[in-house]
Amino acid sequence: MAERERILIIEDEEKIARVLQLELEFEGYETGIAYTGSDGLILYREQQWDLILLDIMLPVMSGIDVLKRIRATEYSTPIIMLTAKDELEDKVTGLDLGANDYITKPFEIEELLARIRVTLRFQKKNQAPSSIPPKKDPFLHEYGGLSMHEKTREVIKNGVSIDLTPREFELLLYLIKHPKQVLTREQILDRVWGYDYYGDTNVVDVYIRYVRQKIDKGSNHPLIQTVRGVGYVLKEKNYEA
Repeated sequence: MAERERILIIEDEEKIARVLQLELEFEGYETGIAYTGSDGLILYREQQWDLILLDIMLPVMSGIDVLKRIRATEYSTPIIMLTAKDELEDKVTGLDLGANDYITKPFEIEELLARIRVTLRFQKKNQAPSSIPPKKDPFLHEYGGLSMHEKTREVIKNGVSIDLTPREFELLLYLIKHPKQVLTREQILDRVWGYDYYGDTNVVDVYIRYVRQKIDKGSNHPLIQTVRGVGYVLKEKNYEA
């Protein structure tokens, strides 16, 4: 028996989301629902989806921002934008950012289902049959709910965007490139500040504290852990000497 195609619905109006879910499941699709942009981004990253229905007007993070974050790393998952707006500018913006299609509310469910079928059929047609897994973006680094992109310099932790200074970014980038590896203060100093830096290694401790406050604040399981007498390690579970 063939696996059912999976569709993620990111829609803040619960009645609309529920109707879409019922209709899609009646048509044989599996579904998931998120009511905010940030929750939708988390659900997108945690599971595999064949298509995303993405509303533009979302709380916490707009649909356009969700679209940008998804397309910053991959173009393979089809996205159909849903919106109450019908201005040409909104349609052009969504399509320019990588949306596959666009439908304006209110819409007939049969039209949406038809667009979904066409989009999925087109996607399958354009996927070259190959046992070789798709190449991972070499500039994207992910670990423990944290993702960093070297080119866009975007940092996201559990769906929430984090602003880092250039030095903080380079420090965290070095850590995420070496997950689970204990790094000494001297190693960090050399790679982040440079071999010609003659300052005190205490600067590493100061910047580690800055970064922790931004990515681990309020977390019961901090990613950046101290290895007493040695240095630091990026690790999901507590470091055991």
